[in-house]
Amino acid sequence: MVVEPSLLSVKDLCFERDDIQVIDSVCLDVSDGEILQVEGPNGSGKTTLLRLLTSALTATHGDIYYQGRHLSECRFEYLSNLLFLGHQSAVKMTLTAEENLSWMVGRPIDCEELLAALDSVQLTGYSDMPCYRLSAGQQRRVALARLLLSPPKIWFLDEPFTALDRQGVALVEQCMQKHVDGGGSVVLSTHQPIAMDAVRRYSLVNQLSTGAN
Repeated sequence: MVVEPSLLSVKDLCFERDDIQVIDSVCLDVSDGEILQVEGPNGSGKTTLLRLLTSALTATHGDIYYQGRHLSECRFEYLSNLLFLGHQSAVKMTLTAEENLSWMVGRPIDCEELLAALDSVQLTGYSDMPCYRLSAGQQRRVALARLLLSPPKIWFLDEPFTALDRQGVALVEQCMQKHVDGGGSVVLSTHQPIAMDAVRRYSLVNQLSTGAN
């Protein structure tokens, strides 16, 4: 029986900054259709780990494999199949919601597709409004609308519930569920409990992976 490799596999990943070991020997696997929640207190390296996994930072030691191939052999393919949403929205304030989404997604967006995405995040009627006129929660929703417009296989979400009310949190959970139901995968960090089934957790403190809820 042939065993398919994990979608993403990390072996002994380490990262050192100013002679301080920030990430130490992380080993984890992410499969298709899986949500992995990275846990740890503030300062434990959650954001650093996500940035390492997205190649925004270079590891001091260790290896990352995508579908069984070392990242050095398939970097372009890997980067083309991931989406990173940081705890800061990265919304450009002088652009409209529509212009921001076109810039974030990196492709022309059909008007109906864009309006449907904004409607899904409760921003109907805000497509042509400069983002500096939106509240912090609304700006966050503009960034989250990207989840509805992006085809990448793996989502890396760093504190995705920041500045969101209960409805916004439920919306993010719905987006994640739809993504994994379609075979995609999510790696996220959050201090907030996730009201979803099949969430596996990885502790940066204990370096242990625990099963789904």
